[in-house]
Amino acid sequence: MPWWDDLGERYLRSLGKTPEPNIRYHFKRLTMEGSAHYMKETYGLEQSIEEICTGVMSGIEFAYRDCIQCKPSVVDMLEALSNAGVAMCVATATRRDCALAALERLDILKYFSALFTCTEVGASKTEPDIFELALSHLGTPRETTFVFEDSLHAIETAHAAAFPVMLIDEPASADDAKACQALADVRLKNFTAFSTL
Repeated sequence: MPWWDDLGERYLRSLGKTPEPNIRYHFKRLTMEGSAHYMKETYGLEQSIEEICTGVMSGIEFAYRDCIQCKPSVVDMLEALSNAGVAMCVATATRRDCALAALERLDILKYFSALFTCTEVGASKTEPDIFELALSHLGTPRETTFVFEDSLHAIETAHAAAFPVMLIDEPASADDAKACQALADVRLKNFTAFSTL
């Protein structure tokens, strides 16, 4: 997503470091702590892992608390799924407090029965752990439990774990679009298109 696509780069620049080209692609597959370790080791940062995470997270916290908005038609889609009795939960790489801040501010937390985070699960979305935990919570059949995703590494993981994948096109993932489309079971250009399914 554009809000946090370059937060790691901005953090490094704030410390007088020049980020390598395309460093964001390293971060896509890592947890926040993993990204902090990468920055510390690669750029010789004096800050502790905790301090690096805090520095990067300040930008993310602001975005989730005050800025991020729902994409067009997301609320309509959630309402339609809820009215149809579809069980839903959130499986996110975002920290719990940030995710909750946005979900509550946007008044969409009510649609989800649970929130699972990669940090709490102890694995990024390169591992299926968070999807398996969500499936266990929902108690639904794997073959009908869709994972809505827009990032290649998470789509690869969900696909490899035999979950059907609903791809939502995301401009920030445009470089991976063809690979994402090849793995997705259903592709939506945007959430408005959901009503045509």
